[in-house]
Amino acid sequence: MKQGLIKFLAASLILCGGVSAIATFPLVAPPPANAQDEDTNIRVYKQASPAVVSIQSRSGNGSGSIIDPKGLVLTNAHVVRGSTTVNVILSDKRQFRGVVIASSRNPDLAMIRLEGVTTNLPTIQIASSNGIQVGQRAFAIGNPFGRFAGTLTTGIISRIDSDRKLLQTDAALNPGNSGGALLNSRAELVGVNTAIFTTSSVNSGIGLAIEADTVKQFIAAVQQGTIANNPTPAVASPTVLNLDGNAIASVLTASDNTLPDGSYYKAYQFQGKAGQSLVIEMRGNGIDPYLVLFDSTGRKIAEDDDGGGGKNARIAVTLPSTGKYTLYANSYEVGQTGSFTIAGRLSNNFTSQSPIEPTDDLRIILQKNGILGTQSRVYAKDGSLFDAFSFNGLAGQVVQIELVSSDFHPYLVLFAPDSRVLQENNGLPSRKNASMTLELPVTGTYRTIVNAFDPNGKGAYKLIVKTVR
Repeated sequence: MKQGLIKFLAASLILCGGVSAIATFPLVAPPPANAQDEDTNIRVYKQASPAVVSIQSRSGNGSGSIIDPKGLVLTNAHVVRGSTTVNVILSDKRQFRGVVIASSRNPDLAMIRLEGVTTNLPTIQIASSNGIQVGQRAFAIGNPFGRFAGTLTTGIISRIDSDRKLLQTDAALNPGNSGGALLNSRAELVGVNTAIFTTSSVNSGIGLAIEADTVKQFIAAVQQGTIANNPTPAVASPTVLNLDGNAIASVLTASDNTLPDGSYYKAYQFQGKAGQSLVIEMRGNGIDPYLVLFDSTGRKIAEDDDGGGGKNARIAVTLPSTGKYTLYANSYEVGQTGSFTIAGRLSNNFTSQSPIEPTDDLRIILQKNGILGTQSRVYAKDGSLFDAFSFNGLAGQVVQIELVSSDFHPYLVLFAPDSRVLQENNGLPSRKNASMTLELPVTGTYRTIVNAFDPNGKGAYKLIVKTVR
C-alpha cells in the first residue's frame, strides 16, 4: 500500500512541473515503508503500554486498560469471574488490590477499582466505533499466558461483525490477552480483546474484540449504577430447594424476572451449615444452563457454566457459613427460554451426634467423565487440547486428584486460588494415569486442568477429586 502511495506522489510531482520541477526543488525521499511502520509501532506502544495492566484472579490471568487516572480498569468479565477482588500489576511493576465493581456477561466486560491510588495513573482514551474500518492497522497489548506482560502484536482490522458488535483482527492474541486493549494508530482503544477463534488444535489467527461503542455503553451503565458485581435481585417467593438429590423441573420464560444482563432466572433457597459440602446440578433442554450461588449476606460464593458436562451446569462447594443461601438458575446466553431440571444434594454430613465413616462417594468433591476434542479449549503454546474444572477446598484439607484415560497420555495440573501452579503430574510411567495427593494451603476455589502430554492427544477421560482427610 505504501509503495503505491510513493509512486503516486512521484507521479504527482512530475505532473506538477515535469522533470525540471524535480531538478529545481530539492526532493527529500520519504522514509522506507517499514521505517514508517516501526515509528508508528514504537509511538503507539510508548503511549499506550503504561496504561495496560496484568490481572490475577481466581479465574486465571488476564489483561486490562486503565481508563481513569484515579484507578478504574476495564477488562473482560470472564477474567474476573467468581472474584470480588483481584491483583492488578501495572507496567512499572506496582501492584494494587482491585475491587470488581461491575460485571456483565453480555457484553463480556467488567470494571475494577484500584485501591490505594495516590497519584494520577496513565490512561487509554476510547475511540468511536464510527471511524473504524476494515483494513486499518490494529495493535494489541496484553499479558499472553500470564507470563509476558507488555507484549505488543500488530495486524489489521480484518472484519467488522455489526450484528454481534465485534471486531475481528489478525493481530496475534493468546490466553492472557483477554481484557487487553486493541488500539488504532493514535493509541486509542477501539476494542477490548475477548476471544480467539479456532476450530482445531491449530491457532487460526482470528482474534475477536468488543467494539468501542459497546465499551462506552457499558462504562456509562456502570457510572449510572445499573450494572454491578454480584447482583442479587430481590426475590419475592423463591422455591425451596431440598438437598435430597430429587430433581425439580422448571421452565425459563419471557415473563420471568431478569438479572441486570437481561437473562431470565428462577430463584431457589436452602438453609446451609458451615462446612457442609454439596453438589447442585442444572440440566437444560434448549438452554445453556448457568448457576450462581450467593450466601445470606449477598456475597457470590460459586458459579458455573459447563461443569456438569456438555452445556449443563454443576456447582460443587463447601459452604463457608451457616445461613440461608440463594441460587439463581438462568442461561449463559441472554434471552434464552426453555425447560430445565435442578437438583441439589449433600456430599457430606458433619454432625457431632452421628459420626460416620466417609465412603468413597461422600469423599468425592468433583467427578467428571469428559472428552478432549472439538469442545475443548486449545493451549496456544503447543496446540494441545485442555479442559478446566474448579472445586472449592479448605485450608489443611488433603485431596487426591486422579486423571485416567485409555485414549491419550494424561497430563494433570492444579492451580491455587491465587493462580499459582501448586502441582503437576505428567502421567509417567503408566501413561494412562496422572495423579497427585496434597494438602491444600488455603481455603478457596482451585482449578484443575485436564491436558494431554502429547500435543495431539485426544479422547475420553475420567477426572476425580476426592478428600483423603
